[in-house]
Amino acid sequence: MRDVGDEAERATRETENSLELRTRDRYRKLISKIDKALRRIEDGEYGFCEETGEEIGIERLEARPIATLCLDAQERWEHRQRQMGD
Repeated sequence: MRDVGDEAERATRETENSLELRTRDRYRKLISKIDKALRRIEDGEYGFCEETGEEIGIERLEARPIATLCLDAQERWEHRQRQMGD
C-alpha cells in the first residue's frame, strides 16, 4: 500500500510541477509582450499594426493592450497558423 501512495504522491507532485512551469512560462511570455508594448509606446509605434501600418482599433487595444496586429492581420495570422497545423 505504501508504494501506491508514494507513486500517487509522486504523480501529484509532477502534475503540480508541470502546471507551475506552464504558468511561469505564460507569465514570462506576457511580461515580454508588455515590455515590447512599452518600447512601442516609447518609439511612437504603439497602436499601429506591425503588418499593415494601419491603426489598431481602440476597442481592440482596450481588450488586449499588448496587441501588435490589427484585427484583419490577426485573423490572417491565425488562419496561416491553422493551415500549418493541418
